[in-house]
Amino acid sequence: MVAGMLARWRERFRCAGRGFLETLGREPCLRVHVVAGGLVVVAGVVLRVSAVEWAVLVLAMGLVVTAEVLNTAVERLADRVSGEREEAIRVVKDAAAGAVLVAAVAAVGVGLGVFGPKLWALRWWG
Repeated sequence: MVAGMLARWRERFRCAGRGFLETLGREPCLRVHVVAGGLVVVAGVVLRVSAVEWAVLVLAMGLVVTAEVLNTAVERLADRVSGEREEAIRVVKDAAAGAVLVAAVAAVGVGLGVFGPKLWALRWWG
């Protein structure tokens, strides 16, 4: 019973990982977000952010990546449902892309809130 349950969970994680890696391989925007997340991690280490700041940064990065993956899923499904140019499909795809934009803008706000004061304190002028 436990072995079967573990096997099902392992399969779920395998499918989820495959989905993320396929999306990463096909979507340039997701790669940009992942690289940006890597730069945030480097900046966080260099600027010695606190545990709470790390938590907020990780949540913001996760939100952006999640939104981008879901946007890709919505776009692929919408293209599969209709290969024609339809207003309803355009609205759905634009809304999904808008969700990514909102998440990215929020993440930039988090970055400014966390890194802005630290960078300001390091200023080399006056």
